[in-house]
Order: sequence, then structure tokens, then C-alpha cells
Amino acid sequence: MAKQRFRDVKQGKTIKPNEDKEEIEGLVHSNIRDRLKAFITDSFMLVMPLMYIVFYLVFGGREGFDEHKFVGWLYILVPLIIIQIIFLLKSAQTPGMRAYNIILIDLKSEKKPSWNIIIYRQVLTILSLFTFGWMTLFFRKDHRALHELLSGTALIKTNNPVQS
Repeated sequence: MAKQRFRDVKQGKTIKPNEDKEEIEGLVHSNIRDRLKAFITDSFMLVMPLMYIVFYLVFGGREGFDEHKFVGWLYILVPLIIIQIIFLLKSAQTPGMRAYNIILIDLKSEKKPSWNIIIYRQVLTILSLFTFGWMTLFFRKDHRALHELLSGTALIKTNNPVQS
């Protein structure tokens, strides 16, 4: 933060630091803590039911899943990506993002991204997960991961959870 002038402080024009959020180009980017909370919420609301279905209904138990791990994880990840795409197409938010007032926007239009950008972002998310591209959010002021940089999207804090 820049040093304030005495005259500004005396006249009450103090600048209050905003430690939780980074404001860049007029948009308030979501912080790492809210993103992590949204990820954990989505994990329990979306991934856990899919895992239960795949473990016990498809493979008949943990041992069956253990024998076919690659196929089992495909049975979990593909429906997860489809469900997330449907949520993002509908309201630009997953359930975890809605809980913490985070919305996905296209940085060019500053509105909800189109379907092809959302699909492209979700494919890049999986690639970013396996190549550790998600770690870029720890080194950037706007906390954007590699898949967000490549797709031109950002997760933004908002006061009203649903925008179109």
C-alpha cells in the first residue's frame, strides 16, 4: 500500500486496506480461502454421491473399484465435469460457488461466459489439475489459475449470487 499524505489523513481521506480481496480492473477477484471452501463444498455435494454410486452400484464394492481404478475414476470424473458444466451454463456458479458468492465471468465481456468457453475451461481444469497448473493462483495477485488464464475467465466475488 502506498504511503498516505498527512493532509489526506487529516481531512479524513484515508485509504482502508482490503486484505481479503484483490481489486484489479474494477473487479473483486475471489480469494484463495473462499475458492478452497467452495471446492470442498462441491467435493462433498457433487463428488461424494458420484463416488458412492460408482463404488457400490457400478463395481459392487471397494474391491471391485480397486481392480479397475482407471475406469472407475473415469466414471466419476466424466459425470462430474458434465454436472459442473450444467451448473455453470445455468447460473455461472456451482453449489460451492453459490454458497460463497463467487461467480464465473468472461473477462472480455464481464458477463457469464458462453457455453464453448465453459466447456473449454472445464477441460483445461482437468489438465491443470494433473499438471499442477492450479498452483499459479498462489503466485498471482488476482488468484487466477492456469485454466482461467488460458480460457480468459475469472472467479469474482459478488454481492448478489445470481447474475446473467
